[in-house]
Amino acid sequence: MADEDAAEGVLLSGEANVAVRIKVEREARGWSTNALSDRLNEAGFEMNPSAVWRIENGKRRINLNEAIGFAEVFGLDLRNLVGPPQLAAKARAMELIDEVVDAFRATQRANAAFTEARDALDAYLAEHPDIRGEADVMVSNAIAEEANKHMLKAYGPPPGEGGDAGSPDQA
Repeated sequence: MADEDAAEGVLLSGEANVAVRIKVEREARGWSTNALSDRLNEAGFEMNPSAVWRIENGKRRINLNEAIGFAEVFGLDLRNLVGPPQLAAKARAMELIDEVVDAFRATQRANAAFTEARDALDAYLAEHPDIRGEADVMVSNAIAEEANKHMLKAYGPPPGEGGDAGSPDQA
């Protein structure tokens, strides 16, 4: 029981997470250490039942190839296997965490692309100052229009405007 409390309440280190997670996954499937060992061996990751038990109980370290084998046998992403067991056992939480991280990465890429595009336009306009005013207005208006579309889609029209998305432009 003390082992369960420790696993539930603490963000463990990577190897400790893996040990706890292996035991959780094995038990959730109703597999013995022998059954898990058999599945690992069938998948090409040689391991005897004693090694499984020792890993689960922190008596033996796990190497990367073995971790990959466990992840494959359990049908898990390796990141999920090494994550905190209390989160990893909740597959939907891990999926949503991955979505948030992926979305953050996409925003970082988009921000970098925006900065590059803006820098390229600024460099061009430095060479062509006669069109800077008009170009700046075009960019500002286009960005404002896109921001407005996003706000309408995300939050609906402002109070008092009903469903009229064609309200006067704010140029």
